[in-house]
Amino acid sequence: QVQVMESGGGLVQPGGSLNLSCVVSENILNFYHMAWYRQRPGKERDLLASIPRIGATHSVEGRFTVSRDTAKNTIHLHMTNLKPEDTAVYFCNAEDVGRDYWGQGTQVTVSS
Repeated sequence: QVQVMESGGGLVQPGGSLNLSCVVSENILNFYHMAWYRQRPGKERDLLASIPRIGATHSVEGRFTVSRDTAKNTIHLHMTNLKPEDTAVYFCNAEDVGRDYWGQGTQVTVSS
């Protein structure tokens, strides 16, 4: 069973930055697509940023950047200028044909 584990969440003040990490127990290049999602309280899970095995990364939020470290089987989400509305549980997803894995999520709280 593939393990996906997020880390790096916490409490941050508005305007601050945070770097989330997602470690996968398998070579991340085995997956055609990896992504970050978030779920705000009472809301659906939304796609934030994606990084395909081949091709350019994509982010729906200009303040957030996704990157990967293949040597460590890790993807990152670097978030800047955080706002209270960014408060959510952030999830990592690893997807391939017939396979779809999620982590347990990491809580990010933006508050003064």
